[in-house]
Amino acid sequence: MTPPAILDVEASGFGRGSYPIEVGFVAPDGGLFCSLIKPLPEWQHWDESAQALHGITRELLIQHGRAAEWVAAEINQRLAGQTVYCDAWAHDYPWLARLFDVAGMVPRFRLADLRSLLNEAEAARWHEALGEVREELQLQRHRASTDARVLQITLMRVKRSLQPH
Repeated sequence: MTPPAILDVEASGFGRGSYPIEVGFVAPDGGLFCSLIKPLPEWQHWDESAQALHGITRELLIQHGRAAEWVAAEINQRLAGQTVYCDAWAHDYPWLARLFDVAGMVPRFRLADLRSLLNEAEAARWHEALGEVREELQLQRHRASTDARVLQITLMRVKRSLQPH
């Protein structure tokens, strides 16, 4: 199996009013893309517990974030025509929709749930394998592109470990 593209979104919080603050993905060839997103003036929702998880401050976004239009265009160019997978579709889809709406663009890729790639045995092994990968890589940052890479490595490990020999 060729590794699929996997995308992750970090956000200002959860629920109504939350918005994407970072989008990252890993391509099938292992190449990484990641960008902070400068919040629009009307994007005011901020959840301290989300910040504690991803470690991104609103000030960092204002200083180093890129315009929503640039991020959406870049993602579209790099992922055009692909099915891209994520592990939190119910959250990531609305955040990406918000990004593309404010950019005045339509995604040129399809976002799908990573679970759709797993059979029952693979799904049962998923959380254990994910923990193993995180432990082995000992990543210090909880960021979009590194999270996407961890998911891709875990997917390939689960697929390989449960293949008949």
